This record gives sequence, C-alpha cells and structure tokens, in this order.
Amino acid sequence: MLTDLTITAAAGALRRGDFTARELTQAHVDAVAALNPRLNAFITVTSERALEQAEAADAALAAGEAGVLAGIPLAIKDLFCTAGVRTTAGSRILEHFVPPYESSVTANLLRDGAVFLGKANLDEFAMGSSNMTSAFGRVENPWKRVGDAEAMLVPGGSSGGSAAAVAARLVMGATGTDTGGSIRQPAAFCGLAGIKPTYGRCSRWGVVAFASSLDQPGPFARTVGDCALLLGSMAGFDAKDSTSVDLAVPDFAAACRRGVAGLRIGVPREYRADAMPEAMERLWRQGLQWLRDAGAAIVDVSLPHTKYGLATYYIVAPAEASSNLARYDGVRFGRREDGHDLTELYERTRAAGFGAEVQRRIMIGTYVLSAGYYDAYYLRAQKVRALILRDFTEAFGQVDALLTPTAPTAAFAQGEKMDDPIAMYLNDVFTVPASMAGVPAMSVPGGLDAQGLPLGLQVIGRPYDEETVFAVSQVIEDAAGFSAMPAIRAGVAA
Repeated sequence: MLTDLTITAAAGALRRGDFTARELTQAHVDAVAALNPRLNAFITVTSERALEQAEAADAALAAGEAGVLAGIPLAIKDLFCTAGVRTTAGSRILEHFVPPYESSVTANLLRDGAVFLGKANLDEFAMGSSNMTSAFGRVENPWKRVGDAEAMLVPGGSSGGSAAAVAARLVMGATGTDTGGSIRQPAAFCGLAGIKPTYGRCSRWGVVAFASSLDQPGPFARTVGDCALLLGSMAGFDAKDSTSVDLAVPDFAAACRRGVAGLRIGVPREYRADAMPEAMERLWRQGLQWLRDAGAAIVDVSLPHTKYGLATYYIVAPAEASSNLARYDGVRFGRREDGHDLTELYERTRAAGFGAEVQRRIMIGTYVLSAGYYDAYYLRAQKVRALILRDFTEAFGQVDALLTPTAPTAAFAQGEKMDDPIAMYLNDVFTVPASMAGVPAMSVPGGLDAQGLPLGLQVIGRPYDEETVFAVSQVIEDAAGFSAMPAIRAGVAA
C-alpha cells in the first residue's frame, strides 16, 4: 500500500515514476477521510489544497526541479501558522484565527515540495502530555492493548495528533513542537521516531508560543532516516527569530550511516526511576547491549540535578506561558467576549477562551512572577536550570551521547491519571532535563511491553550535534528491527 511507504522509499519511487504525487496524496486523503472521524488526529483537513500541491509536485518532478520532499504528504501541528489556513493552537480563543503569513518551518517544507494534508490536533497551547486538553476533542492512539480492544489509549502530548496521524498511516511524517517532551513522549507512545533538535536549530517564527526559552520545532516519522530528511528541510537560520542559530544545516541523512564504533555512550544513573516497569528496564539494558555490540563503549555518568528537572520546568514554563498568553485579550485578534469595561472584556474573553489546564498554568506562572515570589521561585529555578545544563556539559566531556528511556511507561488509557495533575506531569520526567538544557534528544521505538504497546529509547546529544544523535538512533533502530503496527491504520477497518 502507498500509505505504508517510508518517506525515503516514496521519494525514490516518485522520481522513478512508479506513481504520481497526486496518487500518493489521494491515498492519504482517503485514509484521513476513513479514520480521522475516529482518531480525531486533525482539527482542520485541507484535502483540496493538498491535491493542488501534489499536482505542483508532479510538475516539478517532470521538469527535474523537484525538492527533496516533493509530493510527500505531511501533517502540520496546529501550532504552526499556515497562510490562509486556520491555526487554533487547540484553543477556543483562536478557533477562527486564519493567519495571513506562513511560519518559517512550514515555509521551508513547502519550498522543498511537501504536501500538507491538514492541521494536527494537540493539547491546548501545547500544555499537556496526553492530548486530552484540546478544545477540539481528545485524540485516540491507534495502538491497542493486547486483549483489550475497547480501551482508548492516549497518544501522548502535546503533539498527539501529529503522532497518531503518522502511526495510523494518515500521513508519512509530521511537524511537532517540544517544550518538555511534546515530540519525544508521543513518539514513544505511538511507536515512532521523533527528534527535538537543539534549541535554536529550527526557527520558532510563526509558531504559537508556549514557553519561549524551551519551545523547539521538530519532526515525527516512522523511521530515523525519515526524521533526518524532514529535519534537514525544517532547520536553518532565520533572521526573524532572535534565538535562531546561524549554523549550516548538516547532512543528517548521511549521519545516519556513520555507525557508533568508537563512541562512548553514557548511562545517567539518576534516570533509574523506582516505579519504572521491568519491561522498560529490560529494553534499556537491551539498547545498551545493541550499542555495545556495534562497537560503542558504555560509561556510567551522573546528572545530579536531574531530580530537580520537573520542579524547575513547572516554574519556568508556566512563568513564560503567563507572559506569552497575555496577548490573547480579545482586542487584537482571536475570540472576543463583550464586557461593560475593558477589565470585564479581558476576564470574559479569557475565561471563555482558555481551558482548565491553560488557566492553571497561567495562574501558576503569574504567581511565581509576582512581587515577593519572583526571587523565591523564578530566579531560583533559573539558577537550578543553569546547574542542569552544567551537568550535561560535564557529562559530555566524558561521553558522546546518552541513552535513557523516553517515558516511564507505555501509553495509558484515556481517563487514567487525568484527575491528578502531578501524575500527568511525571510523564515528562525523562524528557524535561534535555529541554531545560536545550540539547538535542530523539526517541526511537525499541520494542513492545507485555500488553503489546510500543516503548521508546531516548538518545541525548551535545548541543548542535544532531548528527551523533541520528547515528546512535539508527543503530538502535536497525538492531531493534521494530516492525509492529498499530491496530488502527490505513487499509484496516476502524
């Protein structure tokens, strides 16, 4: 089936003329029409526009002028502004917002010929790790527990719609954003590869902001090599983003073929969580053995401030969110509720427009920035963040990359953990430290747990050394031979 192809295979087939970009896109359009009513992976579907883009890709292929992603169907997380296409951030406050401009990342993908099938669902304003906080309804993970076809599992968050769409074969790849794990955790829950690049590698211009010092765009795909192709297109210096780094974009696809012979891989002792399931512990040990067998040396390292990562994150991120979301006031754009005066207009607009989780984080952020608490909370958190980065810097003086679990468990059912915000926040315990340090990290599917659900391994690298991350991840992918597929996917009855 065309929907089962990898990006790499499809790109080669398109250039050989095995099928057209329109045929490839139509197959995915049909898959979206069949499965999205159940999965709710897309908030907005743009089938007609996608077919027009596919025809343009066919013309470019025929003329020998096609970009590297010509004709490849993708989903775009509904946090990226797309010119003329509704961009909601998963929130009622932006329900009818249609930007007149294109984000830098999506503009890069369009430059390279990609086809956009629509805007993927997400936790509201990217705040969540289950895709249950979206104002447009929850997303269903296409995977099922063995012997429990009734339970609906979460796809992870916040980029759950992107992950579910790729896993279910509705698209070949997708964009996501990662603030504290929002690419890596959904990738692990949905059996995908997904990378958070170094902070500054991909432009944040045109991406709706959550926490500006943490947010970073990155790709999802079904293979490490496909992620390398997508990141190569998405990345690059952008003068419109003051945090964008002016570095050449390496050949990430070539880096996948490097191997790991002679590399030193670190094992952070602080990542051994007490409640980690045996299946995850076993996979971690297996991953280290795969790297050892491929010629890498395994080295124990310490990241002593890891235990403060979550607490620090849940001060810094809400503080930045409270500032960023102040712009949604009902005056300039977005939802507007009437009020007797300006204060009442603000209050009614934000009460109607923001969901419970967003309101919770705005209040936390406002509190830690308020007079009398700034030094006690926010300033102290920034100092701890500096210590977390120092831990990584010292570790990378000894090793070339780190290997850890991506998440403590496999995907859980919708409704589980939902009443306990702390339990939900703990989903990100292994992903947050790399976000606080701004270093690149990738999740790779390594195997299944006893219930038949995918588990991910996380590769963490030095700043701007995504090439080593890809090399290590490729070795894990090759050794794992992960070929399991979700129960709900294109070509299979929903």
